[in-house]
Amino acid sequence: MKRTLSWIIAALCGIGLAQAGDFDKFLKDLIKEKMQPTAPAQPTAPTQPVAPSAPVVPAAQEKPADQLLKALLSGNASQEEELRIGQQISGNLLGAAPLVRDDGLQRYVNRVGRWVALQSERPDLPWRFGVIESEDLNAFAAPGGYIFLTKGLYKRLNNEAELAGVLGHEIGHVIRKHHLKLLQKSQAIAALGSFFGSKLKNENEIVQNLIGNGAEIVARGLDKDAEYEADRIGLVLSARAGYDAYALPAVLAEIGHVAKSDKRVSLLFKTHPLPEDRLGQLSEAVGDRLDGLPEGQSGVGRFYRLR
Repeated sequence: MKRTLSWIIAALCGIGLAQAGDFDKFLKDLIKEKMQPTAPAQPTAPTQPVAPSAPVVPAAQEKPADQLLKALLSGNASQEEELRIGQQISGNLLGAAPLVRDDGLQRYVNRVGRWVALQSERPDLPWRFGVIESEDLNAFAAPGGYIFLTKGLYKRLNNEAELAGVLGHEIGHVIRKHHLKLLQKSQAIAALGSFFGSKLKNENEIVQNLIGNGAEIVARGLDKDAEYEADRIGLVLSARAGYDAYALPAVLAEIGHVAKSDKRVSLLFKTHPLPEDRLGQLSEAVGDRLDGLPEGQSGVGRFYRLR
């Protein structure tokens, strides 16, 4: 019997399902075309995981630091500036939690992630994906297409479709520029704006000041609407890539069964709405609009098992 979101929610917490409201326009635009299952192992993966260590733009072409600040304050950062910020954030994150030393795993996650990202409105970003050494259950996105999930979360996944759903959620944050908008609102960037008209630091130092120490920006909580939007995008992108559309809700249900006192989910529950709330919002948005679509693939036979 085909699963429904209401069935998954009932299995998680026994709550009733609200009447579906108007469907998000972005979701409509993505769903109305090519929703046929497609083999997801198309993109060519790099031979090694790509760590964001080298500058994205040659030094001679970099924009001055004052232009970067102005772009961020106005909300009009170029793709080059977005990549520079994402590169710095990702470098800080990897300094705190390095990539898992398993090249096969990293290549596999890049293949799946890039295939899902190709279904988005920003397929030409230099997308980079990785699994980091942490037993927490979490995933992170940084501007410019840098996306990571923890080893702890990866080990909870049952198949490739669930991986695609998780990565699709993080891809949603990038294409909607949620973290750039968070930076724009932050007190740090407002304070740095006062440096205009005086001697400015170089661009690398300013980017570092913007994001604070460590992986602070990716650990900050986005607002609930951003998380709900990323859930909707993740579901649709993974479905368009040919995967089971109900895989992301299944991951949320799995996380929902973890005790809230478990340290592995303490950061996730601090920075995200609770899984049952996310499932409820997702169900209201989707309603019965996925009924009748071809059943997507689970990709269980291709799923990379950690050694």
